[in-house]
Amino acid sequence: MDTTAVEQEVMHYDVVIVGAGPAGLAAAIRIKQMAEKQGKTISVCVLEKGADVGNHIVSGAVFDPSALDELIPDWAARQAPLRTAVKEDHVAWLTQQQAWRIPTWLIPPMMHNQGNFIISLGELCRWLQSQAEALGVEIYAGFSAQQLCYEGDKVAGVITGDMGLNAKGEATANFSAGIEIRALYTLIAEGARGSLTQQLATQYALWAEASPAKYGIGFKETWRVPKAQHAAGRVQHFLGWPLTSDTGGGGFIYHHGEDLLSVGYVVHLDYQNPYLSPYDEFQRFKTHPSVHPLLAQGERLSYGARAIAEGGVQALPKLIFPGGALIGCSAGMVNLPKIKGSHNAIRSGILAADAVCWALAQEVPPLLTAYAEQFKTSAVWRELDAARNVKPYLACFGSVWGSLLGGIEMWLQHWHIRLPWTLPHRAPDHACLKPAASQSQIAYPTADGIVSFDKLSSVALANIGHTHNQPNHLLLTDPAIAISVNWQIYASPEQRYCPAGVYEIVDQATQPRLQINAQNCIHCKTCDIKDPQQNITWVPPEGGSGPNYVNQ
Repeated sequence: MDTTAVEQEVMHYDVVIVGAGPAGLAAAIRIKQMAEKQGKTISVCVLEKGADVGNHIVSGAVFDPSALDELIPDWAARQAPLRTAVKEDHVAWLTQQQAWRIPTWLIPPMMHNQGNFIISLGELCRWLQSQAEALGVEIYAGFSAQQLCYEGDKVAGVITGDMGLNAKGEATANFSAGIEIRALYTLIAEGARGSLTQQLATQYALWAEASPAKYGIGFKETWRVPKAQHAAGRVQHFLGWPLTSDTGGGGFIYHHGEDLLSVGYVVHLDYQNPYLSPYDEFQRFKTHPSVHPLLAQGERLSYGARAIAEGGVQALPKLIFPGGALIGCSAGMVNLPKIKGSHNAIRSGILAADAVCWALAQEVPPLLTAYAEQFKTSAVWRELDAARNVKPYLACFGSVWGSLLGGIEMWLQHWHIRLPWTLPHRAPDHACLKPAASQSQIAYPTADGIVSFDKLSSVALANIGHTHNQPNHLLLTDPAIAISVNWQIYASPEQRYCPAGVYEIVDQATQPRLQINAQNCIHCKTCDIKDPQQNITWVPPEGGSGPNYVNQ
């Protein structure tokens, strides 16, 4: 079939929102709330690349409900899925055999979890979906926004990807052309390192005045454990082993639901050793004497991984562009020491929605400058500003001294003492890798199949749904670089930083080549971030593809 002969459908809305996560759904709800209050009609469309809302959401998550209080004050009466209140808050420093609990009185108040809830963020997003649809928001799951459309220099909507193409990009009998969705305003809420965000960054130089964006890779497994190992409402965070001091990160265990544990690990992607495997560090963490007994008699239910925006306030891009704005983790609103971003995402959605509603009332819809201005005086800005130097301290001084300096500054902030400096991020994550010849190889233990597992058995629990014959969505700018640079200089780090076994070097005895198993991809975006030559570009696959985090 000749796809050029297929006429593309065009749909029109006042606002199109890309991404049905906390930020996108909050923005949609707020716009409809404001329109109802003002007696106006504003049409809103939300696109979600997952087959269902929540399918691609992976998070701890300890949730701060303060932003939800602003968006839907009666959320409890509406049976929002916030069921497990935090009752205990533990932080421990690990050595290889010991766990040293840090006294609660030493922990900066910003990092305390009193009043928070342990939740499934995917479940919360599905509840927000129901609230949005009840207000008249149109939500289309299984549609990936792949391109922006323009009117002159202004973004005028998005184009969804074609469906039913084979691996060569040819139309099959199931071909369906993408849809052009035109809108007066486009809000980008696609999460960390989104593909449209990258296009906008290039088009409008959004990061030109900011420090380089910084990321981590976060893993999460859901376990069901015996009642004796479960303490509903307990929150545990871990620093130290198995990571060395020059590599940032740490683990968490959250007790919630019916004997469920959310077990996870974060590795900051500015690590230097190309032999490091974030996935294997996570597996090794679970073998620690303080963690292993919790899991040894349990059952692992699910697995997932996702990039986390960690740059903070100094790495925030310009939030607005002609015809729209970035919200939530598309801009990077995670508070790293607090280990939370969903409440900030919701607040950013509220702020953007208020600006959109004001702008639509003007004779000529203007730039959303009100959003950018209000953001600078918002609770989100104040929170990110208070934690702004923690990430640079960790990068400059290592985990031990960096944590100490960051803790001191957060205590000073609590006492309303703001230090006069804001430390920049020195380099993007991909530029932090050192040549393999200068680094030591890491001998990771073999998975025991009890608490630690190999990548492929983990990927099976991500419930991935990719049509095997669809076009590859992991694009190499120059395929030769995979061998001439990545393999020869960096020992092919993509084999280790990918948490799903997507990248393999094969035929090493003769002529090595990179094999891309795109059907394994769980959409974490780490390859797009960490590739040392920025030679890999992640683009959205066919709508509805990817993981299905049903238990997350």
